[in-house]
Amino acid sequence: MIYFDNNATTPLDERVLDAMMPFLKTMYGNPSSVHLLGRIAQSAIETAREQIAALVDAPPTQIIFTSGGTEANNFALQCGASSTKIAIGATEHPSVLEAAKRAQSWEIIPVNTVGVIESDAIEQLIHSRPDIVSIMFANNETGTIQAIQDIASKLTPHGIRVHCDAVQALGKIPLSFSQLGVQWLSISSHKIYGPKGCGALIFDKSTPPHALIVGGGQEQDLRSGTENVAAIVGFGKAAELAKRELHERHNTMLALRTRLENELLKNAHVTLFSTHTQRLPNTVLFGLDHIDGEWVLLKLDQLGIAVSSGSACASGATEPSPVLLAMGVAPEKAQTAIRVSLSHHNTETEILKFVEIIHSFGN
Repeated sequence: MIYFDNNATTPLDERVLDAMMPFLKTMYGNPSSVHLLGRIAQSAIETAREQIAALVDAPPTQIIFTSGGTEANNFALQCGASSTKIAIGATEHPSVLEAAKRAQSWEIIPVNTVGVIESDAIEQLIHSRPDIVSIMFANNETGTIQAIQDIASKLTPHGIRVHCDAVQALGKIPLSFSQLGVQWLSISSHKIYGPKGCGALIFDKSTPPHALIVGGGQEQDLRSGTENVAAIVGFGKAAELAKRELHERHNTMLALRTRLENELLKNAHVTLFSTHTQRLPNTVLFGLDHIDGEWVLLKLDQLGIAVSSGSACASGATEPSPVLLAMGVAPEKAQTAIRVSLSHHNTETEILKFVEIIHSFGN
């Protein structure tokens, strides 16, 4: 199979699996136990926390492990569960949108035609004064990157706290929590060749999140429950590898993306979305005129090629992508969208085979 759906999930790196195996087989102690096996497990968790901290440039003590990016997003936004005004970007992940709906009031921050939040919208936020603003670092469908550091620098002096969903940015572009100036940052393991079911919320020490789960005192008494040691170890190893190989991976994916886009544009019926802005190096969202994206996805699947017609969390949906609609794309055009999300493991041969098939659909 040709796998072009890495924004949905990445394959588990063999080196990550090797790091996890002892904690699935022989090092099975509960991290809260005081005996040797327990101490080994607890030490492994703290090592992973340090590995992740190094990748995102944050103090290890400000990292709380979660079950993934969705929980981390909910964890951050539950601070405003029923008595807070929340503003979120128009192209946010559903986990942010649904969490925001639980607030006392919430509003949408508009984006332009390439999915970027412009300065006028930020000025309006300063005027409307929400308690929390949530804006993703990089969009999972278009790859569009937001100027998070600049946005946070404008909002936080007015007492507006900022949450950033950095799940898609992690491991693809440099990411520094200490420089972004946000109060909360969400990340996930399975987007960087780590195991599923593990993520983290990074918080500023001046604004720790409210306790999400109580009863055991784990994770600084903010998220109680016996830790998933093997998954956390895997996340830590994946983070270590991502930091070490970031530059090489970025350049490889960018070269593949450039080749893919150049080949796609040879077809007059292809529309590329969000190309005239800063994007992730691995993400291409395009459409074929008058051809339904779901139909293309199914045909490609039959031919052994895995892509997405948008967000994996919205798979099975028959409505056009809300992300593209928020960008002002016509519904009939948005309905054609196909997302290709590359990995550094992909090859030019795969790109050329894919494009050949896509061009055949338009004939």
